[in-house]
Amino acid sequence: MSSKALYEALKQGLEDIDARGLRRRRKTIDGACSAHMTVDGRKIIGFSSNDYLGLAAHDAIRAALAEGASLFGAGSGGSHLLGGHSRAHAQLEDDLAAFAGGFIDNPRALYFSTGYMANLAVLTALAGRGTLVFSDALNHASLIDGVRLSRAKTQIYPHADMNALDAMLDASRDETATKLIVTDTVFSMDGDIAPLARLVELVEKYGAWLVVDDAHGFGVLGPQGRGALVHHALRSPHLVYVGTLGKAAGVSGAFVCAHADVVEWLIQRARPYIFTTASAPAVTHAVSASLKIIESDEGDARRAHLASLIETMRAMLKRTRWMPVDSMTAVQPLIIGGNEEALEIAAALDKHGLWVPAIRPPTVPAGTSRLRVSLSAAHSEDDLARFDHALNTL
Repeated sequence: MSSKALYEALKQGLEDIDARGLRRRRKTIDGACSAHMTVDGRKIIGFSSNDYLGLAAHDAIRAALAEGASLFGAGSGGSHLLGGHSRAHAQLEDDLAAFAGGFIDNPRALYFSTGYMANLAVLTALAGRGTLVFSDALNHASLIDGVRLSRAKTQIYPHADMNALDAMLDASRDETATKLIVTDTVFSMDGDIAPLARLVELVEKYGAWLVVDDAHGFGVLGPQGRGALVHHALRSPHLVYVGTLGKAAGVSGAFVCAHADVVEWLIQRARPYIFTTASAPAVTHAVSASLKIIESDEGDARRAHLASLIETMRAMLKRTRWMPVDSMTAVQPLIIGGNEEALEIAAALDKHGLWVPAIRPPTVPAGTSRLRVSLSAAHSEDDLARFDHALNTL
């Protein structure tokens, strides 16, 4: 195929994306992530980020990042197994195991550069051709891709349907293969929480692993923000926990927390961990500072303020002509329906100085395009009142 034909195929594909109202476009932020920011030269109130506790621009974390660069330099210089594992990485992993490991005996944590990498690592290391994986229908793309890359035999259970999952597991009783159940805790496009207590019952009943991705719960849910498992007071040796550090923690990266033997297996077998350069030690130094804030009185105050904002937003969205999702989390979706209408409403809000992203297929099912309102402790009640006023003008 000629180069002209190659580019023509891409052009036609992009035209098809445009025709279906599915083109994604970036916006450029000037300065730090915050609820109030400058985007493409305009002052706006952002309801788009996952900075749930408003820590991304926190002075103490900025200072820790600078201190980390002074102590450890700009880069790690290698993979974790080939000279790139610094004292800052080791300290953070100890901190994370102590902070988030209350669901299991002998916890250990392993740090990754991104949540996507962490999910790929866990699923490809624990699952393989001889494994049975049961995955929630609304799981994040990183979990879906991890399952696919594992080449395990996979069954998709209807979203949060524990009766259906129980039936699937019961039908597999005679199979000797290792079993994994995979789920988000807080589902990022609907804001609902997985039935974690029932999931723990099922993995213990059938002798399976339960891999939970707490990207949108870590730092927000549970006492001192210790996550969804602690929030529900769950404990089990069958649990493998993935937490994200670029959302509520306000920095970057992710981690896996599990029994020490599971983490050692990941170090030996997880290709996304073994074959990548370790992240900058300064980043992990900053995350350790963030954990101190998350578990402090200040962290409690930020979570309390966020909870108040969530209640206000829930009431506001119920007054609109569109369909809110019944979410008790910082993710507050408003289902519009069609792609073009969702884009039009997002554009109208943008004219009011409000950034509220329109989420369309394939991220969500066809016919359920929505505004995804993300709340932060950095928002004020006045910010929400401005959003309410703008919605009522549409």
